[in-house]
Amino acid sequence: MTDLVTFGETMVRLSPPGNERLETTTELEVRAAGAESNVAVAAARLGAGAVWTSKLPDSPLGRRVTGELESYGLETDAVLSEEGRQGTYYIEFAGEPRGTDVIYDRADAAVTTARAEELPTERIREAEWFYTSGITPALSETLEETTETLLWTAQDAGTRTAFDLNYRSKLWSPEEARETLTGLFEDVDVLVTAVRDARDVLGAEGDREAVARGLADEWGFETVVLTLGAEGALAHHDGELIEQPAFETETHDPIGTGDAFVGAFLARRIAGGDVASALEYGAATASLKRTVPGDIAVVTPAEVERVIDEGSDGISR
Repeated sequence: MTDLVTFGETMVRLSPPGNERLETTTELEVRAAGAESNVAVAAARLGAGAVWTSKLPDSPLGRRVTGELESYGLETDAVLSEEGRQGTYYIEFAGEPRGTDVIYDRADAAVTTARAEELPTERIREAEWFYTSGITPALSETLEETTETLLWTAQDAGTRTAFDLNYRSKLWSPEEARETLTGLFEDVDVLVTAVRDARDVLGAEGDREAVARGLADEWGFETVVLTLGAEGALAHHDGELIEQPAFETETHDPIGTGDAFVGAFLARRIAGGDVASALEYGAATASLKRTVPGDIAVVTPAEVERVIDEGSDGISR
């Protein structure tokens, strides 16, 4: 049985070297990048049997995506289409005051037409976990419907579901996101969200402990995980609050840190770990990701264990 199935768009990421500008660079680094595939790779690298599914153009760029993901040990099960294009995004890295800039070019991507009936839903029904994020339903009305159907399919089969709010202001407004995403929550067991998004998108109030409790009470989630940036993470599970500090790291590339956290969290839960140990595993993997270029956490279990052995414990209360 597959441990984890994820569904969502994976783009081709293009970035100039160093702090070069897009308008002047003569070369671009090419990598695969997408929240759901990032999560799946992290989980697979840490021992879970993970599959990423999506819809891609039957083209060299589409094959570039699957080829790279498979090179990390991830199984892919994507629908290939003669229509639609491969979504891309560009990223310019820079310090202040310029700052890092992300430019999306994903209109008319093949994935935006993906329907549940053409995806491997039986694999979702047979899996232990299914994961997707709030990015996916933001991409098209079709994907909004598909996301809802896949979450329902998982729940109907007894597959546990995890969902990362993953709010992106370049895709929709907080009001639009709230209206759509809260309609999915009845089929979500584990919610992951940045605390700022819980407040800005879901209207959560109070300190972070109150936010976690409030989300669990309002929507009936089994587990709520709040990511707190440099302060680590906080979970509400079985009426208990569990805190996990962040591990020290030197940041080389922060993109994909949250996905690495989620992938490791799920891998640990799949392996039988409790929520506290899963938070610790996630935080350690997130710290390692920040040292790795690209969106994907190319890490090993031994590296994660070494980070944990050096550092702090979660606090249950």
